[in-house]
Amino acid sequence: MTALETLKRFWGYETFRPMQEQIIDSALAGKDVLAVLPTGGGKSVCFQVPALMKDGLALVVTPLVALMKDQVQNLAARGIKALAIHAGMERREVDLALNNAAYGEVKFLYVSPERLSTALFRSYLDILPISLIVVDEAHCISQWGYDFRPDYLQIGALRELVDAPVIALTATATPPVCADIMDKLRFREPLVLKSGFERPNLSYIVRETEDKIGQIAGICNSVAGSGIVYRRSRRGCEELASQLRALGVSVDYYHAGLSSATRNSRQEAWKAGRTRVMVCTNAFGMGIDKPDVRFVIHCDLPDSPEAYFQEAGRAGRDGKRSYAVLLWNAKDADRLRQLESASFPSLTYIEDIYQKLHVFYGIPYETGIGRELKFTIEEFCKRFSLSSSSVHYALHYLETSGHIVYSEDVDIPTRVKIVPDRSRLYEIELGDAAQVSLLETLMRHYTGIFTYTVPIDEEYLCHQLGVTVPTLRKMLYELSVAHIIRYVPCDNSTIIMLRHNRLEPGNLDLQKDKYDMLRSAFHARGEAVLDYVSETDECRASFLLRYFGQADAQPCGTCDVCRRQRSSDRKILKHWFAEHPSWTETDLQNYLVDPASGLSPNAPEIARELLDRE
Repeated sequence: MTALETLKRFWGYETFRPMQEQIIDSALAGKDVLAVLPTGGGKSVCFQVPALMKDGLALVVTPLVALMKDQVQNLAARGIKALAIHAGMERREVDLALNNAAYGEVKFLYVSPERLSTALFRSYLDILPISLIVVDEAHCISQWGYDFRPDYLQIGALRELVDAPVIALTATATPPVCADIMDKLRFREPLVLKSGFERPNLSYIVRETEDKIGQIAGICNSVAGSGIVYRRSRRGCEELASQLRALGVSVDYYHAGLSSATRNSRQEAWKAGRTRVMVCTNAFGMGIDKPDVRFVIHCDLPDSPEAYFQEAGRAGRDGKRSYAVLLWNAKDADRLRQLESASFPSLTYIEDIYQKLHVFYGIPYETGIGRELKFTIEEFCKRFSLSSSSVHYALHYLETSGHIVYSEDVDIPTRVKIVPDRSRLYEIELGDAAQVSLLETLMRHYTGIFTYTVPIDEEYLCHQLGVTVPTLRKMLYELSVAHIIRYVPCDNSTIIMLRHNRLEPGNLDLQKDKYDMLRSAFHARGEAVLDYVSETDECRASFLLRYFGQADAQPCGTCDVCRRQRSSDRKILKHWFAEHPSWTETDLQNYLVDPASGLSPNAPEIARELLDRE
């Protein structure tokens, strides 16, 4: 079966998108390839098609748990077996998943990067039939990237143990980051396949304003279709959604502080069109392929051009006219500059947080390696009278420098264990037939439920039993009160995993050179954002494309800068034509290229339009 036949069979598409076929062919030829495709460019097809054509399974490394789950479900709907291993899973669950991957004809094994260095995962490497190593969000491996994650460095070491080609994928990588990715992933030969980043249907608009609510409401009321509004803080999301709702906008909010069930229901309502506008943090949008988003608005300045380009790119995936609007004012510029200091607390402070973390959990020196701690930042800060923002960034740097794994907002599924053994269970009289059905369903579908607390799929059970989620939870609670089951309700929590035993003060290597380099790179990205919003002469799209190394991009003609220049060009040319009634073609050409004219590069096109009209 050819690549195109595989695409048609499993996805129903007749043709590939730009660069997809070249990337697939390179992977099938056994080459390492770095694929740089814009958001919505169809990255998943680039590795899923060759993986289906090869024997064995694709090992897919991605930090996005929501994306893992989404892709596993999508593949299952196409009859393709896939599994995911991520934070929040117990050792026995991971062991079972790896065993199934080794012997169960699984085609895709999704793993979070922190799993790669564990002894359990390494113990399976000899028997996992890995045909392809896929690195999603590959910019995370580069210390020059905007979202560096130290666990990604484990992939380079993995290549010494697994003889399989690599497909690395990213939507946002500058040329230095591309070079660093290939170096860290130990490419046998450098190969970058890059699709053009132009989005001709996407108009970039920047507005300096003090009235952001009015601007957002105006866009919601004047642009038809669904939209996304990004805010930096959770509280900001809630407040803005409330304000827009009061103005008659069909709106809801989304952030990682909501329960998993609430996030899922709000996301589905927005995707189905029951909610028109979603106000959200950057926790929303990863892996969501809603084609008809007509506008994406940023209410706060993003940290980097990379983050902005990726989030703005969620508009207009269907190719129709859409808008990426960034609202800002002088206060936002000041906050962005202050963010650098907040994001990089002193190394002395970071070491103090490291010690306080161990004190908080009562962990003595020379112990603690491998422990997973359920962490609540509010309780931690209250105990030590600390700022949550400073603690958050200190923990992030402790992760970056390789001392902990800091996994925020991990969804922990409901777990159940049946307490009596099987023979005794049948002797227990239950007055409620629904409880009997529930126990029978649990026994039928979850092996080991008499031995371990196993994770259960609440939605699946509800479908099997014909009940709602609240009813199911009530039944589980009643069975636990009767001591028939051990019931651990689902949760959403931050997990910290300790990479080594607690060190004595002064022995913690916080890698000052790396700290200085990361801070410098953060500063440069922030300055690039400020340059972008302050720009008045260069096309917005050209500015972004140049940042990503595409220096020959032509003006888009639809951003606010291009529109303003086109309007100015028309006025200047109309005046020139009126002042020079006997002009010749040579006169016009000389005027069009004269720097003193004040015309933009689009002026020849405007001149032709005016002449054709006359």
